[in-house]
Amino acid sequence: MFKKIKLIISVFLFLNFFNLLSAEENFFNEAKNKFDEKKLEDSKFLFQRNIVFNPKDAKSYLYLAKIYNLEENEKEEEKNLNTTLLLESENEEALYMLINIHLKRSNYSIIKELTNDFAIICSNLCDKTKIINETLKNIEPKNESQQ
Repeated sequence: MFKKIKLIISVFLFLNFFNLLSAEENFFNEAKNKFDEKKLEDSKFLFQRNIVFNPKDAKSYLYLAKIYNLEENEKEEEKNLNTTLLLESENEEALYMLINIHLKRSNYSIIKELTNDFAIICSNLCDKTKIINETLKNIEPKNESQQ
């Protein structure tokens, strides 16, 4: 009798484990579909929910940053981009978005540093380096002795 109960519990836990794994993937896929449909509030909720199950999912943080960009919430966008880069340091899309935030703020030294990193890791967005460098020409570097 005890062996049967132990077997039933083991099977139950095994099935729930696989349901949990598939649910995590479903949250991301469903969130991305909602994002593509421009249902930002729904997708934001699902990306946040996915992060609860998988806190190291850099893609969810990146999409949250994209949502906050569309909502013009720069503080949350930057926070999610930094988290994306912390988890996946060679995410060129996140790095490019972060460079754009600092371009708006005219943070010359930060932009130069990020642009150097971007040039090293770029594979798909390398053409954006030219755009960044052109924009940098319009920003005066601050006197380093004043900082």
